[in-house]
Amino acid sequence: MRTRTPLTRTVALAATALLAAAGCAGKDSGDSTGAAAAPRTVKPVTGCGTGSWTDPADLAPDRKPARCDKGAPAAQPLTKKRKITVATGTLSAEYVAPLQVAVAKGEFAKEGLTVELRVLPTPDALPLLAKGDVDAQWAAPEAAVMNGINGGFDIKWVAGNFSPDPTSKSGLWVRLKEGESAGHVDMAGRKMGTMIGKGSVIAYPMDTSLKKHGGGLDKISFQQLGSADVLTALQNGGVDSAWLLDPVWRKVDGDKKYAFLGGQPVGEPLGGLLFGPTLLTGDPDAGVAFLRAYIRTVNTYFSGDYKSDPAFVAELAKLMKIDEVTLRSTPSMRMDWEIRKGTTDRLQQAYRDAGVSVGKPVPEEKAVDRAMYGEAVGHTL
Repeated sequence: MRTRTPLTRTVALAATALLAAAGCAGKDSGDSTGAAAAPRTVKPVTGCGTGSWTDPADLAPDRKPARCDKGAPAAQPLTKKRKITVATGTLSAEYVAPLQVAVAKGEFAKEGLTVELRVLPTPDALPLLAKGDVDAQWAAPEAAVMNGINGGFDIKWVAGNFSPDPTSKSGLWVRLKEGESAGHVDMAGRKMGTMIGKGSVIAYPMDTSLKKHGGGLDKISFQQLGSADVLTALQNGGVDSAWLLDPVWRKVDGDKKYAFLGGQPVGEPLGGLLFGPTLLTGDPDAGVAFLRAYIRTVNTYFSGDYKSDPAFVAELAKLMKIDEVTLRSTPSMRMDWEIRKGTTDRLQQAYRDAGVSVGKPVPEEKAVDRAMYGEAVGHTL
């Protein structure tokens, strides 16, 4: 019988609370909950050719992310202006930068949208999203999201955010024991320090890396720490492994006492934009307009190595309120609005391994909608 850690019990309690809220949300949402969207006409989009869509089944690490021309897709202003509130867990992380740039550069305004970015933790934002109190959420299909969908939330993952540069070593690091090497590490029974719980999407790449080294989410113990404490605990022996984010991993990179065991899959976004019933079925024109502005921002400002432009790095650092040197210390992310096939299945397997899933696995078609970003670039599914 699996022993539940305090962290696992916390996630389970949070999931139970969300499911209770889901019942209320289902009643408040009326006919929009679970309703199928009406068929929409998809037209070709100037500047968005064959490269603006890739096969979702393509999981190759060297896959080029979809791209349109700079400035495309062009704005198609709504006939009536609309205010959209987007919940996000942070405004200081680089993966949120496209939204901040889209606001600052007026890309949303070109579509007739006034966008407010509101900082809210995922568990707090989910019931609000399902009820329509917020319109969208910049997050990920975490365990709480999938459990909420199982409980009746009308929420779908409608766009991706990023995948790491192949040279990034953000991920699982271990302090080597005597006689161990990076190619031979036994992770079973070790204690991992992380600011991210088992219910996060990082559980998927973490589980993958652990299993390559005799571990797994069910074979290690967790110690949840603050972001400033994870590295310290690894270095002073409080934990013997840790999930280190950009740019923290640079503090141990090159030190032979530590080994990097793996990170997020290259070419596979694990988060992005979640829509609730308001934009899925209530006002899909506004939903597509939002995605059009987001995609145009990626194509215009984040198409390649955006950190090679010193002026843009300075602008980003100011928007994110972080030090320019820190921002430059890691490679550019691969901003990617598409969603890979099977990602939610792989995430849910990790949640089951971690013991934080509730109910049966959610089918991909119930959790993912690629049609709206397909419409934004002129691609018919």
